[in-house]
Amino acid sequence: MPAQWMKRIIGVAALAGIAGGLAWFAWPRPVLVDLATVAKGPVEVTADDDGKTRVRHVYTVSAPIAGKVLRISHPLGEQGPSLHVGDEVVANQTIIALMQPTLPGFIDVRSRDQLQAEVAAADAAIQQQEAEVQRIGAALDFSRTEFQRAQTLLRTQSTSAQAFDKAKFDVATNEAALASAKAQVEMRRAVRTSLAARLMDPANAALSAEPACCVRVLAPAGGRVLKIIQDSEATVLPGTALVDIGNPLDLEVVADLLSTDAVQIKVGAPVRIDGWGGQPIKGKVVRVDPAGFLKVSALGIEEQRVRVTIDFVDPPEVWSQLGHDYRVVVHVTIWSAADALTVPISALFRKGDQWAVFTDDSGRAKTLPVQIGHRNNRTAEVLSGLAAGDRVVLHPSDRIADGGRIAQREGR
Repeated sequence: MPAQWMKRIIGVAALAGIAGGLAWFAWPRPVLVDLATVAKGPVEVTADDDGKTRVRHVYTVSAPIAGKVLRISHPLGEQGPSLHVGDEVVANQTIIALMQPTLPGFIDVRSRDQLQAEVAAADAAIQQQEAEVQRIGAALDFSRTEFQRAQTLLRTQSTSAQAFDKAKFDVATNEAALASAKAQVEMRRAVRTSLAARLMDPANAALSAEPACCVRVLAPAGGRVLKIIQDSEATVLPGTALVDIGNPLDLEVVADLLSTDAVQIKVGAPVRIDGWGGQPIKGKVVRVDPAGFLKVSALGIEEQRVRVTIDFVDPPEVWSQLGHDYRVVVHVTIWSAADALTVPISALFRKGDQWAVFTDDSGRAKTLPVQIGHRNNRTAEVLSGLAAGDRVVLHPSDRIADGGRIAQREGR
């Protein structure tokens, strides 16, 4: 009998152990989650985007004439000025470039034959006009002789006053005609010279390489060379850009922000500038352009952008390593509060047409609707629904349900 009871007791204990194990495995375990505490603190909403620095006043030196500009940055030993990017220049003293007048261009065979024929016609016209000068000169000599004879006869009253006036008139007329004919000769010679100049062969019109023969282009303002646009020797037209000059310490930042962000930005708004390789720099908005423009993003999306200009607030010692056209990242403050109740953005989810969070209610998840105000990419302002000290679930998954058991993940 005692052996039978012992077997029964062992069997019941084994069954109880198996049932307990099955119950333990079947019992729902709490979902491990990350928790965060709702607290009050400073929060700000910013418009973030890439920007670039630029010298506020850039002077572009252009070619004043059509001609050949000599090499601007050349090796030592060559004639002329030698400028490099970063060199300091003085207004109206530093020579930016030397330019030689343009050589005549080559002409085709037909144009050359036509010009040669025109030169021959001009030579004939000169000979014709010189003959006309000789004819009018002879007529003038004859009229002067007649005038002297009329003067003598008038003193002896052997001729009339009308004949005397006629002789005087002839002299004046011939003198004017002679002056006109000589002017015509000079004009025809000038025309001939112009035609002959158009026949000039560029191979026989090489200019002197001396700098004294060239046009000197001076710096219009003081500063440093920012960019050499036309470095190599070349023939350029008037107005061709040669060099950019500016003061590297006269910097500002420009950023092309979305128009939906730009409408919320006020002049004087604080700006944090970073992403340039140094410590964050303080700045402020000085201008928001009144007109936007279309810009296509890297993903091919058309966006309306507005240019925002930013000045540095920190002294130059903080940002002196920046230069012209450097990339930076700007964070323009749209709204800020010093002591606002905030919740992490990762704790929010949509429930119907409103926002909600899961809170930790003694180890169980509890769904609470919340009303949020301003938000950035990290936190959101809580207007109602939560209080300071509440613990909310971060990144809630579909495994969490209202009333379900939760536990904080270790190491959090």
